[in-house]
Amino acid sequence: MRALFAEFAAWLARPRLLAPMGLRAPEARAILLRMLGLHLAVLLLVLLPLLGLWQKALALPSPEAFDQVSKVMLVPFVVVIAPVAEELAFRGWLTGRVRAVWLVFCGFAAAGFLAMVNFHFHEVPASFAVLGMGIVAPAGWWWLRRRGVVPGFERAFPALVWLSILVFGLSHLSNYPRLSWALLPMVLPQVWAGMTLSYTRMRIGIFGAMLVHAAANGISVSLALLGV
Repeated sequence: MRALFAEFAAWLARPRLLAPMGLRAPEARAILLRMLGLHLAVLLLVLLPLLGLWQKALALPSPEAFDQVSKVMLVPFVVVIAPVAEELAFRGWLTGRVRAVWLVFCGFAAAGFLAMVNFHFHEVPASFAVLGMGIVAPAGWWWLRRRGVVPGFERAFPALVWLSILVFGLSHLSNYPRLSWALLPMVLPQVWAGMTLSYTRMRIGIFGAMLVHAAANGISVSLALLGV
């Protein structure tokens, strides 16, 4: 266990491309359980208690993201939809393979077109563009399947990893009704999640990161609903 955590710390200090072992590897289950345990230990025993004091001292608002989700959809959203979507968007491309980067680009493009539809800006062509991305994305993924890593990706990898971690954390500021500098520490749990999930993604693979993400979300929301 100590060796794994030491490797994790060393990887964070200097992120590097790894060849994910996959979920079927003999040691994959043990690594997933240990990374989940580490993730939850720091989150529940350190970050959340300290941030609870910070929130109370400055009378900061609570996040409202879950208020917009019905109780029926809360568990599927937190345990399935969010982990899958966020892992694909923020860590699906960390291998640097051309087809993975292509899919993420298509995903963000589709999200942009959906936003145009939502705000009624060129709504009809944007709607057709969303449908088109459903064809273009898998077609490009198939065509690019034999391409290797994007040129220069490995050299830029450490900066890209930390950029993805920070963007992942800061994106959760949108959960709050109003923004202020005092809210920045409140996304430290998501920054920590980005750190553990990025390593898990590179060590095990994207499905391993999804599993840890889903399990951590499920345990956290269960404790919140139970009032623990």
